Parts: sequence; C-alpha cells; structure tokens
Amino acid sequence: MEMSEVTRAVAAATSIAASLDLAVNDAIVLHNSNKLAVRLTPCEVLARVAPVGQEVAQLEVELAQRLAEVGCPVGALEPRVDPLVYTRDGFAVTLWTYYEPVTPDVSPVDYAKALEQLHAGMRKVDVASPRFTDRIAEAEEIVANPDLSPELADADRVFLSSRLRNLRRAIDDRGAAEQLLHGEPHPGNLLSTKSGPLFIDFETCCRGPVEFDLAHVPEAVCEHYPGVDQGLLDECRQLVLAMVAAWRWDIGDQFPNGRRFGHEFLRALREGPPWPTLDTMSKRLDDL
Repeated sequence: MEMSEVTRAVAAATSIAASLDLAVNDAIVLHNSNKLAVRLTPCEVLARVAPVGQEVAQLEVELAQRLAEVGCPVGALEPRVDPLVYTRDGFAVTLWTYYEPVTPDVSPVDYAKALEQLHAGMRKVDVASPRFTDRIAEAEEIVANPDLSPELADADRVFLSSRLRNLRRAIDDRGAAEQLLHGEPHPGNLLSTKSGPLFIDFETCCRGPVEFDLAHVPEAVCEHYPGVDQGLLDECRQLVLAMVAAWRWDIGDQFPNGRRFGHEFLRALREGPPWPTLDTMSKRLDDL
C-alpha cells in the first residue's frame, strides 16, 4: 500500500480493535504489500488489512476455523472477539493471535511435517474453493492485457503467455489427484512459534495437486515430504515462477521492488532447469 493508504489502514485496524475493548497503544507494521499486517500492542493482536473488495477475508476466516477444528497447524483467530471480517473506512480487517517468533527459520523436517499435516487436515474439510487453474487465468489476463501490464515488453509478453498456457496444459494432462491446498505455503506464510510451525494467510487457497503447494517451499522441504511426483513438481515450479512474474508486472502491484523481481523471474524461466525455488529467487535478488 502507498504510505497515505497505510496510515488510513492502520487507523482503521486500531479503531476497530479499540471498539472491541482490546488495549491498543501502538501499531507496528510487519508487512506491507497489496495488504497490510499490523501488530497491535499491548493486546498482542495481529490485524490483517486490505481494501474492501480486494480480499477474500471471509473465506480465510471460515477456513482457519475449520482447519483448527481438525487439528491443522494454523494460526488462530483472536479468541477475545467474534471471528468476523470487520470493515471501516473502506478497509476489511481480520484479527488474529500474534505469535512471538521463536527461531528465524523452521527446519526442513518440521516444515515438511507441518505441511503434510495441513494437507491431511484439508482433505477433511469441504469448502468451496477455486481450482489452481483459476489463478493461472488471473496471471494470463495480466499478461494478455497491456492496460494491466503496460511496462511488460512485447517479447516478454509473448514468452510469458506461451509458458503459462503450455504449463497449464502439461499439468492438466497428468491427471494428478487434487485436493484443497494452501495456495502459497512459502516461508513467509509459516510462523515459528512455541506451539511449533503454524501456517497463516489462506486467502489463496485453491484445489490442485499437492505439488502445486510444494512448488512454493524450499527444496530441502520437498526432500522430506513423502510421495512427491518430481516431474509434476518441476512443472509446478515453472508455473509458480511464471505466475509470480506476471503478478510483478501488474500495474496495481505494490510488492516491494516488484519490477526487479519481474525481470529476474523472466530471466530464470529463460535460463531453464534446474528450476529455482522462491526462496532461492529471493536470495538471488538480495545478493544483486
């Protein structure tokens, strides 16, 4: 979000929390992209804020409750208030338990076990959700429409459009088993807590093969996840690179250094295998 919007978003979250009798003396922005994560103190609540209409917060709230009920390792909603999506000043706000980080990273073994446990729980939950191909379609629309991606060069537009289309077909043709997925279980959506690893941010949940989720995690995590189809995982990694590249060229994208990420993801796709994971790409960009 732009700074003027951040100020309003923080004020909306603070006002909502105070109206619910939660003590708020300070608000610390933990993450700012297309949506905002704000730590409210001293009540120790995590507020997630997005412009109304640009979020699927109700689905996320419902899914988090259902997954917690079947014992999945997920971040909990704030127990002192009703599990609702609160709106104020054009923002949708959800309130969650804030977890103090225990370690900077989760070990690959614990990460894989947590993701396997999450997937097992998701097979028990019946909620309406999009298929992973709907997310491909969103990326394809950005690439196909110059009004949505005006800075994307024509040659890159043709290349990315072809790659998205071919990967969609290749993955579909495999006919792999599909289930409810997190959608983006990358390290940024996994918390290291006293209760163990906990997944957060379920706005991107979708149905698809588990390899689609695994394409978002570090290589070492995949090595400890049972029954992985390596060929399908390679195709899903390419797909994730292509989708992320498309989103970084979206005219409305507010990801920090988004265009630089867009260039590097296109370069990785052109360089070919072995396909880098998202954490590898982030480290590569940090080193530039």
